[in-house]
Amino acid sequence: MEFMNIVRAKVKPEHLDEYMKLNEEFPIYDGMLSSKLIKTGDYTFCYVGTWESEDAIAAQRDNMIANLNTMRHMLEELSPELGVTDPVSGTVVVSK
Repeated sequence: MEFMNIVRAKVKPEHLDEYMKLNEEFPIYDGMLSSKLIKTGDYTFCYVGTWESEDAIAAQRDNMIANLNTMRHMLEELSPELGVTDPVSGTVVVSK
């Protein structure tokens, strides 16, 4: 069953170009069906990944965290509770 992850982030204005370049260089991971970056505001973005399964994303979690760590300095804190990202994930229940 397909699984998706969505991560919201806000980029510091002075890092926008660097953030975009880094996202373009990120790989498609084993088990990933698609990867999209959506601009939702001047400096806000949502990353959306579609995966073959929950196991597939779990197997790549360390790699995804390593990639996030390369850009943490570029991101603004969303809140003390969230930090610099607001991640959610789950099973796709409707797909058209």
